Amino acid sequence: MNILVCVKQVPDTTEIRIDPVKNTLIRDGVPSILNPFDGYALEAAARIKDKNPDTKIVVVSMGPQQATAVLKESLAIAADKAYLVSGRTFGGSDTLATSYILSNAVKKIEETEGKFDAIFCGKQAIDGDTAQVGPEIAEHLGYPQVTYALEAELADDMLKVKKETESGAQIIGIKFPCLVTFTKPSWNPRYPTIKRKIAANKAQIPVLGDDAFPEIDGTRIGLKGSPTHVKKTFVPQKKTGGMKIKEENNEESAKKLFSVLSDAHII
Repeated sequence: MNILVCVKQVPDTTEIRIDPVKNTLIRDGVPSILNPFDGYALEAAARIKDKNPDTKIVVVSMGPQQATAVLKESLAIAADKAYLVSGRTFGGSDTLATSYILSNAVKKIEETEGKFDAIFCGKQAIDGDTAQVGPEIAEHLGYPQVTYALEAELADDMLKVKKETESGAQIIGIKFPCLVTFTKPSWNPRYPTIKRKIAANKAQIPVLGDDAFPEIDGTRIGLKGSPTHVKKTFVPQKKTGGMKIKEENNEESAKKLFSVLSDAHII
């Protein structure tokens, strides 16, 4: 089986900064991590490989040069190959433009790695929370898709996916080629081994730049190809809520609390 896992380098959500002019995230100097949901997708692929050792796992990320860090992290965990999609004309792409670029990247990588049976993605990135890129890639490629997956396993000529629902879970069979997005399962992703870490640090990550896609439609990428227009972006200030009740003793404090809640019609 041949699996492509889309991963993204995201800023640590505790240290997000916004460019006041462009209304985009400032990534330089901000600690970055592998998007957690993409980590679940990678682990799901690794679990398939555990049962089917001939499975090949390829990871791809679109972003600046520093995104090679999460690609090497993915290689250290479970991936066999990695590719970075990075070009000036791709900058400022919204989810629609990003998914279009990545769908072209899938076809380009398949020229070297062979046809992918399945594409795995995290359900969403924690820096945007749109949950749009994975499903949009499926639409660009014309693939069937399952979202909010918890687990996946190979079942003859199809993939058997356990999908999270409001009432519990649902088992869905999906034909190849397909795309699956993963949410948080009951298990945690595995840790990389020392041997894989050493190999990953030495790995050379091929970069697919602007010139790698001569037939791509320039009107559908970057800011020009992004129909999403952000009017304003800001990080809300932390506010301290609540009130302190400190009477002479506990009994008086309890009476005061009851009075406040009663006046607010909470009790």
